Amino acid sequence: MSGLLVVTAVPVEAEAVRAGLADPTVTVTPVGVGPAVAGAATARLLALAEAAGRPYRAVVSAGIAGGFVGRVPVGGTVLGSHSVAADLGAESPEGFLPIEELGMPPELIGAGSVLPADPDLLAALRTALPAAVVGPILTVGTVTGTAASTAALAARHPSAVAEAMEGYGVAVAAAQAGLPFAELRTISNPIGPRDRSAWRMREAFAALTAAAAALR
Repeated sequence: MSGLLVVTAVPVEAEAVRAGLADPTVTVTPVGVGPAVAGAATARLLALAEAAGRPYRAVVSAGIAGGFVGRVPVGGTVLGSHSVAADLGAESPEGFLPIEELGMPPELIGAGSVLPADPDLLAALRTALPAAVVGPILTVGTVTGTAASTAALAARHPSAVAEAMEGYGVAVAAAQAGLPFAELRTISNPIGPRDRSAWRMREAFAALTAAAAALR
């Protein structure tokens, strides 16, 4: 049996994670941007490892993210209590409807739009990263970029701490393989209107390297 599989969206995130690790049992691999490619690529990695007789023990989605102002600071670290497909559903005159409210048979929506982190894996990460903020991490196909959409998203998810683009897809792949899952991210920018002057990529990658030590 292999150890932990850590997937990131892009190579620079994988490099930041590897820089904080000295553990040959942890595999760190970039799988692409967005929930669909991240989920599909993770599922393939898990299937190949199982077919080779070396299945992974757990999966972590790691990288940088946008943080909700007032809930987590730029440069901070967050752990996902849940990975949420925040735009999986439908618009309506009354507002956004998550997929669970569209009247589809349960077998067609699987686990729905919210997947919890494995409690034991999350507890271990919380112990290793006591300063991390814990809460739902939203997965979106379109990154929030206006004040209006930020307010709407924050109102729909009042306890969410961050927004990224891959966690839910990776969580689905892990769930299909029957493996524990968790999401770990560091904050590079506040969620809201796109203001590159407010982005702190260097600080976020440094924080990701520091947090990666918890994955040993």
